[in-house]
Amino acid sequence: MATTHSSLQNVAEKLGVSAAHVIPYGRDLAKLDQEVVAGRDARKGKLVLVSAITPTPAGEGKTTTSIGLADALAHLGESVCLALREPSLGPVMGAKGGGTCGGRAQLTPSDRINLHCTGDFHAISSAHNMLAAVIDNQIHFRSDLNLDARRILWPRVMDMNDRSLRNLVLGLGGHTHGMPRHGGFDITAASELMAILCLADDMADLRARIDRISIGYDHKGNVLHAGKLKVTGAALALLRDAFLPNLAQTLSGTPALVHGGPFANIAHGCNSVIATRTALSLANWTVTEAGFGFDLGAEKFFDIKCRTAGLDADVVVLVASVRAFKMHGGVALSELERPDPAAVERGLPNLKKHLENEALIKGAAVVALNRMANDTDEEIAVVRKACEQWGIPMAVCEHYARGPEGAVDLARAVMERNKHGAEHFRPVYPLEASIPDKIKAIATKMYGADDVALSRDAERDLRDIEKLGYAHLPICMAKTPASLSDDPTLRGRPHGFDINVQGLYVNSGAGFIVALTGDIIRMPGLPKQPRAEHIDLDHDGNIIGLA
Repeated sequence: MATTHSSLQNVAEKLGVSAAHVIPYGRDLAKLDQEVVAGRDARKGKLVLVSAITPTPAGEGKTTTSIGLADALAHLGESVCLALREPSLGPVMGAKGGGTCGGRAQLTPSDRINLHCTGDFHAISSAHNMLAAVIDNQIHFRSDLNLDARRILWPRVMDMNDRSLRNLVLGLGGHTHGMPRHGGFDITAASELMAILCLADDMADLRARIDRISIGYDHKGNVLHAGKLKVTGAALALLRDAFLPNLAQTLSGTPALVHGGPFANIAHGCNSVIATRTALSLANWTVTEAGFGFDLGAEKFFDIKCRTAGLDADVVVLVASVRAFKMHGGVALSELERPDPAAVERGLPNLKKHLENEALIKGAAVVALNRMANDTDEEIAVVRKACEQWGIPMAVCEHYARGPEGAVDLARAVMERNKHGAEHFRPVYPLEASIPDKIKAIATKMYGADDVALSRDAERDLRDIEKLGYAHLPICMAKTPASLSDDPTLRGRPHGFDINVQGLYVNSGAGFIVALTGDIIRMPGLPKQPRAEHIDLDHDGNIIGLA
């Protein structure tokens, strides 16, 4: 495919960044140095948040639409920068495949961004596991920290889906190999260090947040923090380069800051505050996204990221597709090619709920209908009529097939919506509310649940968190992305359900409380036929099969 992307220096120049502040990582990727990102509090541009309806296997195209929108704004002569997350190797090798999108709306170099990028995930894994190793070393030598091996809160991580590592017994083999204890692995995207890197204002804040991490308890029941390990400086050394945002571009040459990668179903689902602020200071428009549907990623974008960093969105784009509406309307994945306007209409309540959620928090929505090859005019007309009835602007997008020109209508709709202005976002809950009340507010307002049920484990966790003085923190809901409920089989807009909280734990360094709901897990497994089976090198050494 012919591309129009520029040299990275030309991309940097579009943002007003000189070559002296670009740190090359090969020919096609770079980092912006500390002088560019430091003190980037002055906001030059408008922030567009791209979210979506509840995702389905049919695909909605949220990241593709983010790229297409940015390319279209640039095509119209606007100064624009993307601020996106880095792909995790877990989904790349698992069920999802590459995270740089496709067609004429994708990031480049897609192979390098999908596989290792500039090494940020590996740096986070190394820093995280260094803390884990030091914790076990403290236990082995029976240090004066008096760590209770039965109550260690810090797991290990790796950037791969591996269900066999979720629960382990560590330290087997005798005295010289450590003290046996229960342990396990999370995926790197769920690491608290990932959340900390993405929420920290600067290196001083990063240091303070690492010091605050709760690593476990001593034998008297007192919580211990990572600062006691005296290796925060070593963690900072490992994270020094990873803290700087990565500069890449789209196929059309639009600048993109690709940085951080927390999942939205088990973490807060947003790229780094540093990258977002830097993009806002360098361009007139910044296009960012939040993971999965508005109920998960966008709620956390506002209630955690914006509240922590003092940010706000000017326009919110909700991405949908005809195919996804059909699935929410009860059509099987194998039957989606058949035209079915009635099924599209049956699936519209899911969009309606997400629009209600957006109006509750912000009230600045534009619907982007990501058109695919087999969509009919009759099916699209169903969605257009509904949006007209609801008073929501809608644009049909074809950026995958047509590139920037295919998303011009969306870009114009976003620019027009911005002219009307928007109020400051309204949090779903006040921070001073109790933990159960904050969880219930999210569950009832965002998901449409009737109530919240806490398990015995969750009630015990709640008492511990309140005793430790963390009840004032915001909530990070860990929930299936496949449904508004905590049951992934319930598509559309389910009614008459409760949200079941299985456990609570504190990310004291990141500054939020995680509520585990349903059967959610923090280390995914590979599917029966992982995408890794399709990835290879061709005879010329090119990586293939990532899409």
